[in-house]
Amino acid sequence: MSDSVGDGKLEVKQASKEVKESENVAEKYSAMTVSKNSDVNVGELSAAFTAVPTHKSVKKIQFANQEEKQEFSKFPTKAGRRSLSRSISQSSTDSYSSAASYTDSSDDETSPRDRTQLNSKGASDFCVKNVKQAEFGRREIEIAEQDMSALISLRKRAQGEKPLAGAKIVGCTHITAQTAVLIETLVALGAECRWTACNIYSTQNEVAAALSESGVAVFAWKGESEDDFWWCIDRCVNKEGWEANMILDDGGDLTHWVYKKYPNVFKKIRGIVEESVTGVHRLYQLSKASKLTVPAMNVNDSVTKQKFDNLYCCRESILDGLKRTTDVMFGGKQVVVCGYGEVGKGCCTALKALGAIVCITEIDPICALQACMDGFRVVKLNEVIRQVDVIITCTGNKNVVTRDQLDRMKNGCIVCNMGHSNTEIDVASLRTPELTWERVRSQVDHVIWPDGKRVVLLAEGRLLNLSCSTVPTFVLSITATTQALALIELYNAPDGRYKQDVYLLPKKMDEYVASLHLPTFDAHLTELSDEQAKYLGLNKNGPFKPNYYRY
Repeated sequence: MSDSVGDGKLEVKQASKEVKESENVAEKYSAMTVSKNSDVNVGELSAAFTAVPTHKSVKKIQFANQEEKQEFSKFPTKAGRRSLSRSISQSSTDSYSSAASYTDSSDDETSPRDRTQLNSKGASDFCVKNVKQAEFGRREIEIAEQDMSALISLRKRAQGEKPLAGAKIVGCTHITAQTAVLIETLVALGAECRWTACNIYSTQNEVAAALSESGVAVFAWKGESEDDFWWCIDRCVNKEGWEANMILDDGGDLTHWVYKKYPNVFKKIRGIVEESVTGVHRLYQLSKASKLTVPAMNVNDSVTKQKFDNLYCCRESILDGLKRTTDVMFGGKQVVVCGYGEVGKGCCTALKALGAIVCITEIDPICALQACMDGFRVVKLNEVIRQVDVIITCTGNKNVVTRDQLDRMKNGCIVCNMGHSNTEIDVASLRTPELTWERVRSQVDHVIWPDGKRVVLLAEGRLLNLSCSTVPTFVLSITATTQALALIELYNAPDGRYKQDVYLLPKKMDEYVASLHLPTFDAHLTELSDEQAKYLGLNKNGPFKPNYYRY
């Protein structure tokens, strides 16, 4: 239909005729509805649909006065509607493609560091995007609680004892609704908490606001700069009259900052709990150099983290992150997954199920053999770099994808990272004058070469799932419960139980975390008889496996 506007009148009779013709078509089509076994007269069906006039001349609209005409002209033209539609579409994409936070497209571009905010109690010891979003964030937290029943159960069981009374915990993790449930559990168990984000893109602004409103000192917002990131960590640690005695870290940046800037803090620290492979690697390096001055708990290599969070969480969230950012169809795509640890296994399982042709790169012959036995081809990245459609890194290493390899990728190749750190893809080498960066949607950049080739880089090489989508709440409950128990164990351990070294979670504790989550599935464990327990040489109540057992 034409969009022309003029001085004539649209005749009501003409409009009525069109409506009547449409009704006749509906009746005719309805009359042709047939049962499963009857035949359809295709000719009649075709005629019915073509009976509606598709191009009619439109009478011009007559305006009573100039004022009416001006009012009408405020409405968008066809081109304007296209522009408006694009604007709405872009806004929707921005808000839903990054950790489901509706605050991403906020019009307020002022840095939170430049504003003083107060919560409803008049407190200002926090720095978030907008504390007024607290009510929405509270709803997000309540939704997360529904699928974190085990952590809530632990909170209720231990709340009376207050096992963390006197604990002053400084935390650096992803700030999401699920993490908020953990933080509020620690507070309910007696701890004072100050928190910051371990990733500049993963913070849910409304959740940070809800925590700040409840009295937790949070310093984080989505889209921090590198300078903001370290400033937030410093504000968490450096508060007059408050000294941390426990650290909960994800990636090791908080621990690194304290060692570098505030080494005296470690005189009061009773323990560090670390949950990422990158952070654990840093701790082992400190231990090897005899620079680790406090006990540390390696949560990343606990069974409940490795076999559940790393595997099952990534199996579901890898697809979510890629779909939200690129709308890619996986069927028939050539995908290379770098690393076949638990994260790599989860990613490969999901991609293979959707029809992708998956290859693996590995340095470890055991993991490589597992990949072969699971039906994946093990290759060197250089062998397939020119044909691959998607590259996913999940090694915990650095420079897994180099500039030379990025130069040789084909047009449209998608590159992303599922490891904690942003060191796996050599993103720094892409920030050169000859390459153009084009932001096409939230967390999606097209890096354009001089010949016009584009490589699609997601989240600037940072952790894809928490930067660009969300992760399954139930799996995070397992990790969060493990972290809470590790903090309780280190804080309450008598002197001498743990030395200045890195420890794995006791097997009994792993089993306890698993048992808390079984009621969700209405699962019932079989109990050993006395005779069976004696035969196996086990305690009837566990632990059921030796420390060297590989699940």
